[in-house]
Order: sequence, then structure tokens, then C-alpha cells
Amino acid sequence: MRSPRSRRWTPSGPRSCACAWRPSTVDALTELLQPGTCIEALASLPAPFDRLAFVDIETTGTRPTRDRITEVAIIPVDHGVVGEPFQSLVDPGVAIPPTITRLTGISDDTVAGAPVFARLVDELRELLDGRWLVAHNARFDAGFLRNAFRAAGQVVPLRELCTVKLSRRLDRGERRHNLDALITRHALPVGDRHRAMGDCLALPALLARFVERDGVEAVLEALGRQHKRASTPPNLDPARLDAVPAVPGVYRFFGEEGALLYVGKSVNLRSRVRSHFADDHRSDREMRIAQQTHHIDWIETAGEIGALLTEAWLVKREQPIFNRRLRARRGLLAWYWDDESGEPPRLVQVDEVDPADLGRVHGVFRSRMKARERLGELAKEYRLCPQFLELENGAGRACFAHQIGQCGGLCAGREPELAHRLRLKQALGPLAFEAWPYPGAMAIRETREEREERHLFRHWRYLGTARTDADVAELLAAGDDHPLDIDMYRLAVDAIRGGAKVEPVE
Repeated sequence: MRSPRSRRWTPSGPRSCACAWRPSTVDALTELLQPGTCIEALASLPAPFDRLAFVDIETTGTRPTRDRITEVAIIPVDHGVVGEPFQSLVDPGVAIPPTITRLTGISDDTVAGAPVFARLVDELRELLDGRWLVAHNARFDAGFLRNAFRAAGQVVPLRELCTVKLSRRLDRGERRHNLDALITRHALPVGDRHRAMGDCLALPALLARFVERDGVEAVLEALGRQHKRASTPPNLDPARLDAVPAVPGVYRFFGEEGALLYVGKSVNLRSRVRSHFADDHRSDREMRIAQQTHHIDWIETAGEIGALLTEAWLVKREQPIFNRRLRARRGLLAWYWDDESGEPPRLVQVDEVDPADLGRVHGVFRSRMKARERLGELAKEYRLCPQFLELENGAGRACFAHQIGQCGGLCAGREPELAHRLRLKQALGPLAFEAWPYPGAMAIRETREEREERHLFRHWRYLGTARTDADVAELLAAGDDHPLDIDMYRLAVDAIRGGAKVEPVE
């Protein structure tokens, strides 16, 4: 038995097909969307776009894998004839944030007693089966529905048509394509904004407007493009996505006002960029990137090393919103130890180390606590004296570790200092930085077809990428007074160990 919160509209009898479907008020729209009403403009759409399900949902947030649906509205239209619309509140099983309540008016009290999504799956599956899911920003609605069906133990195939993409295609001269802008631009009647049925009511009217204004062929062509490019973000021009080349390089995603959202790299830009949007309904991060991306650009490189270096440099310089890895990191610590001295290791700032001393630097740590914990682990493993390492106090007497057999006895005079130093060297060895092995700057060379790039380093500091001899001279003259960057250091070391072509340049 249907929950009292689940409301279907009652048909008032079949109607003949209206000539020009132009409701100008909410009451008129509601009247014409009674089951059995024929919308001539939509009836003119042939297969495969002749069976449609106009959908809108309200949710507890924007993350389809973690947030939940609070309301669903569906208006089925087959061959232009309106079916029985469906509307239901949904108990999300979690608290609804106050910001969502202020936007939609849906609160915890509103959904009290409403069915959980699992109780609605059979009805929803029947409504969506064999129909195109038509929604404004369809990836959002479809992403939430897919995850909700999956959580209920069902996999429901959904074919999407997005009215944002349709508007961008047919109204190329317009800048804004959100629902409020389209309601104003096309004089669409609408009920309660930010409620599922209120927003859903506008969608059949919008599609009918496009058919009446631009003609069936233009709308079919636009819908056909969506069918072929189902993973294109709603705010991105599909032609821009098509232009991404299948070469190594770096790509950047930008938001509506030009804000840099994300920087990535790949040996195949086309494949990697498309993979972001193919998975946006499974990953919160990919969904948010897809929803916010309005523009893409890219930088071609000669190979993978150039792509890695350019990505790291851009992320550190421009701080994209969705990048966390490779951001500029200041204040990293390392253990500095001169194995020819009798002094214990001391903590130093990595970016303040003199290039000539890199061979005496060990490990990279985000905090003093982490650095001391790691040294303590090594002390236990190699039976080193924690008192000598200044991990514990008590000079003048044997350390506690010696008393329990975990120290070789340096503090008690039972072990030669040289033997202890050799074990300490063995313990720190795997953490050691590579000493700079060249007399001056060197270049890692990459080539692809007619493109050649030389990535310049001096004492593991990245100077830049050169494409001509003049570029090389300019980068060398600029110097390397910027601090050592741990990511650039690792990229260079990995490239050399991996057999990259290296040549001295000074």
C-alpha cells in the first residue's frame, strides 16, 4: 500500500491533443499535465526520443555517494501523452542540514513518516524503465538515483538527457543556463522552486518550447549529440571536449568565473579527460568537478616526464581547488647527520638544506613528532641508543632500552662508538637523499615526433623546461635560488633511475 506521503495525481479523463501547448500560469500548466493530456510538440519527437521521464529530486547535499534523496518527482510522457505523474517525499535516514532546509523547505519533520527509498524502487523502476531520464543537470539526478538504487540492491540502467546541455546547444548566445534563467528567458510557468514537482513541472514546458521555436530537426540533432556524448559535463561545450588531443600533457578544468578547479596529467590527454566525466556518478569528487567545469585547456608535452613536472609546477603555483597532492609544502623536516662526526642526527628544514649537504639528509616528515617516532622505530630495530639519539634523557647512566636488552650498550660503555655509528648509518641509509652526481646543471631530454624538451635541474632544483638552446641559456642564467621542492626532487630521481636520457648543460 502506498505511503500517505507518496502522492500521485488523479486523472480527470483523457484529453485530445492540444495544438499549441503554451500554458502561461501554474494552474494552466498543472491542468494540462493531467494524465492523458497530449503535448503536440513532444508528440512530434520520433524514436528513440518518444518515451521520456521528466525527473527532479531534492537531496541532503551534493555528494551522490554519501548524501541522500529527500524528494522525487517524475512526469512520464510517451509519444507526447502525459502519463500519471509521481511525487513522493523520501526519508533519507539522516539529518537534513539547515542550509538544505532553508533552500527547499524540507526538514526532518517534513520527511517524518515518509517512505525510505527502498520502498519506492519498484514504482520508480517502472516509471524509468525504457524511458529517457530528462532532468536539468541530469548527471546530478541520475547519479543520486543510481546510487540509491544500488543501495537498495538493484541496478537500474538510466539513459540521460540534460536540459542544461540542450539549452547550451540551442541558445549558444546566452551565458546562463540554470533553471531560473531558463524560466525567465522562456516565460515558463513553475510551481514551488527547489521542490521536486515544482521544478519538474517546468521541464516538459521547456522541451516543448525548444521544439516549437527551433523545430524538431534542430532538437533531434542536439539530443542525438547528447546520446553520443552522454558523459560530457552539462556546462562544457562538447566541441571543446572533442578537441582534446590524444597526446601526453597536462589539462586544466575551470569553473564558471574562470576559477581553476583541477590540474591533471596523462600520456593520453583525451582518454584521461573523458575518464573524469565517465565516473562522476560514482565519485563525489568527480561529480563535483563535472558539475562545475565550464572550460578546459591543456598543454602538450614531449612525454610523461614533462607532463609530471608541468602538473607539479602548475599545482604548486596556482593551487587548484580540487588538487590536494603536489601542493606547495613548506616546513618539511628531515634528519641531518654527518656520519664522520660523533654528533647525533638533528632535525632540519628540507628547503633550507645546502645543496652540497643533500647526501647527509634522511627522510621527509611533516612534523617533529613524526620524525622522532620514525627515528625511535629505527632505534629499536637496529638496537641504537635512544639516549645518544636524544630521544630520551638520562646522560651519565645506562638508558632504559639497554636495561631491557634493546640497546647495544653505547650509553653504558659496552659498545664502541664506531660500531654504533655503523649501525646508525645502516639504519638511516634507506632514508637518505641522493647526492647531486653532476658538476653543474643537467637536463633530462624527451622527444616525441618533432617535439623536443629538456627539463633542467641543478642540485635537484627544477629550473624549468626548455625547447630551444636559447631557452636553456635563459633558464641557466636565472639561477636556482628557489628552495628544494621534494616532489620535483623525487620526479627527477625516479626519471634518472628509470633510464631517462640525461645530459650535462653547464
